[in-house]
Formats: sequence, C-alpha cells, structure tokens
Amino acid sequence: MFGSNPFAEVSALIPPSFMQAYVVFMILLVAGGTLYDVYHKKSARYFFDNWKKSKSRGTRTVDSSAMRSIGVQTAMHDVLASGEFCNPRRRMAHLLTMYGFIAYVLATIVMVFWYPTPATPTPAIWPVLWTLGALVVCVGGYWFWFFIRVDVAAEGNHPLRIVRADLFILSLLASVTFGLLWAYLQSVGSSWTTLFLGLYLIATTVLFGSVPWSKFSHMFFKPAAAFQKRVAVANGTLDGLPPPADRSDPATRNRHSMELLKDAPLDMGLGIKREQPRHY
Repeated sequence: MFGSNPFAEVSALIPPSFMQAYVVFMILLVAGGTLYDVYHKKSARYFFDNWKKSKSRGTRTVDSSAMRSIGVQTAMHDVLASGEFCNPRRRMAHLLTMYGFIAYVLATIVMVFWYPTPATPTPAIWPVLWTLGALVVCVGGYWFWFFIRVDVAAEGNHPLRIVRADLFILSLLASVTFGLLWAYLQSVGSSWTTLFLGLYLIATTVLFGSVPWSKFSHMFFKPAAAFQKRVAVANGTLDGLPPPADRSDPATRNRHSMELLKDAPLDMGLGIKREQPRHY
C-alpha cells in the first residue's frame, strides 16, 4: 500500500484520461464554487470597501516596504503557522489537517497526471506521501471532530450532532478515509475494492463540489482577512475598534467604562485561563 500507486493499479478499470478529467473537474468546481461564494456573500466587495475606508481614515502611512513586511508576517504567522488559534490543541489539529491535505492533494495530482499506469513506474516517494498525507488528515480531523469542537468540548453537545458547517470536515474525512480503505483493499485484492472506490469518488465529489455551502472557501478568505487586519493596525484605524486598554495609563483608568476596574490589580482577569470553559 505504501509502495504502490493506487491510481496506476486501477487504470485497468478506469482509463487514465477519465481520472485526469475528473481531477481537472474537481479543480474547476473549487474555482467556480469559490467565485460563486464571493459573489453570493459579496465578500470581495466587503474587503475592497473596507480597504478603501481603512486607507482614507488611516492616521499613519503604510508604505510599500511596510506592506511587503505585513505580507510576509501574514504568510508566516497566520497562514503557514495558523497563528490565529490561541488554543494549542486546536492549532495543532488544524496544522495536521492542513499540511496532510496539501501532501495528499499534491501526491494525487502527480500520480494521476505523471504516473497514471504501471507502464510508467511511480517513484516510491509519491505513494508514501499520499498515504501519510491522508493519515495525517485523519489524525487532525478526527481529533478535532471528537475532542476539540467547541460545540462538543465547551457547549456539551453530542459528538455526533451534525450541522451544515460540518459539511467540509465530514466530507474531507470521508474522502481520505474511503481513499485509504480503497487503496488497502486494492493492494490485497479484496472483492470490496470497487465498492470503496465508488464511495471514495462520491465523498471526494461532495468535498470539492460543496464549496458554496461549506467552509472550504475559508482557506482563501482567511489570509486576506488576516492581511487586512494587520494593515488596519499598521495605519491606526483598527477597523473602527477602540485601541487596547492600557490600565497602567491614568487616562485609561479614569474612563467611565473602566470605573469598576479602576483600582483592581493590573493582572486581574487572567484566572479565566485556569480551566477549560465547560460551564454548559
């Protein structure tokens, strides 16, 4: 299983041209679904309008070098390291799922387009990367689903409760799980291989075809939102929010909204981090 290309082995049943056309179709579904989501929710219009407002109301000028620096910070911290997650368990689960998915998709594309049949031997790295990527997605995804979801961990809902927001994670887990089972059954010559191949294709089609109704497109919106947030901090607008309260400043302590905290210790409030929110 780790050393064989499952797509090359199934080429006797499904022509390579069909597999390649299917992958292209999935890419088009993601692109079309994302564009539809942007149009339907007017996300692009919101970002551009907010960008113009931030630029016109900014109290500080952000030059091109600062913009490049903000872009690098956004890529390194918010995208590659998922720095927006304060919960280390949630962050780790997200990173496992993200990098596992990237490896899984990359290996799929390479094996389907460059090594589609046994006549073109597949380098050992690609089946290993495909299998490990799918396994890592399973680790991060199932860990999130059963133990980290806020509606389960903090709100006391049943782990099997499903809402529309769960469409992405469930279809992703179904795709990689059925894919792994199909590859294993095919490697041992099981009679169940065709059934799980069908389930794998159905789950994968739902994953990439449900972009307008799932959280799939968030992976494109979140970097833009993170970049815009950093720009708003740099130019002083803070997206219209008040600046962080500094209770060491007498002027801040004398504000009406700070009346109850005026004489409180400066480190007051950190006790909320001593326990998990389970007061449902």
